[in-house]
Amino acid sequence: MLEGVYRHYGLDFRGYALGSLKRRLARRMREEGTPTLSALQEKVLHDPAAMERLLKARPDIDAVFAASDLMAAGAMSVLEAAGRRIPQDVAVVGYDDSPVASTLRPRLTSVRQPIEEMGHEMTRLLVDAVEGTDSVQRRVILATELIRRASSAGRRVP
Repeated sequence: MLEGVYRHYGLDFRGYALGSLKRRLARRMREEGTPTLSALQEKVLHDPAAMERLLKARPDIDAVFAASDLMAAGAMSVLEAAGRRIPQDVAVVGYDDSPVASTLRPRLTSVRQPIEEMGHEMTRLLVDAVEGTDSVQRRVILATELIRRASSAGRRVP
């Protein structure tokens, strides 16, 4: 998603069980030579003050990836109040592709989860566990989809 385009971005995963995703993203950032943010700076958007602290600590931030569309909406509000233009100055991406993503201005780029498929897989795993047909604990990884909208269509860094 970041593809070397953005150089200074914030991540917010507080309160979400996304440890492996966070580790994989951090590893990729290191491999690409992309600077990472401190743990304090990763905890943005849980409240408006966190985004304000991030802007103060990293005025050069040019992208924010939030763990939910609602958190992204909060970030957008703080960024706009600080005079930052979305997406020209800061790209913003949310997660869930909730209805709020298409009502925000600019419309929010978001990661869509296969909710129906998740429900089917959870049900199948639960039935297998209850019936005893599968005694092995399984980890199921389902594909997500990046829904590109205006909030991430900003400038390109050479």
